[in-house]
Amino acid sequence: MADVIEMAREIGRQLQKDELYLKLEIARQQSEEDEELQNAIGEFNLKRMAINNEASKADRSDEKMQQLNAEMRHAYAIIMSNENMIAYNEAKSAFDVVVNRVLAIINQSAQGADPETADYTQSSCSGSCDTCGGCG
Repeated sequence: MADVIEMAREIGRQLQKDELYLKLEIARQQSEEDEELQNAIGEFNLKRMAINNEASKADRSDEKMQQLNAEMRHAYAIIMSNENMIAYNEAKSAFDVVVNRVLAIINQSAQGADPETADYTQSSCSGSCDTCGGCG
C-alpha cells in the first residue's frame, strides 16, 4: 500500500508542476493583490453578515432585507466583473477539469474499471450558467 500512497503523492507533485496549476496560482496571487477586488469581497461579506443579522431579528424589516439583498447583489456583480476574478475563475475551471479527470480515473479504477479507459465525462451543457461548474 505504501507504493500506492507514494504514487498519489507523485500525482500531487505533478499536478503542482502543470501549466494549468501555475496559471491558477498566478491568478490567485493577482486576485489577492487586487485591492479593489479585496475591498469588494469585504463589502460583499459585510452585506451578507448584515442580511444574516437582519434575518435573525424577531422584528425584521422586509424592506431592509430587500435593500441589503440588492446591495449584496451589486457587490457580487462588482466582484464577478473584476478582470482578476474572471481570470481566477477561468483558471480554476480549467484546472478543476484536470483534477476531476484524475479523481475519476482513480475512483473508477478502484471500482474495477479498466484504468486505460476510465475517464471523467462531463455532463452536457444545459444552456444555463446559473448552476454550471464551468466549461471544459
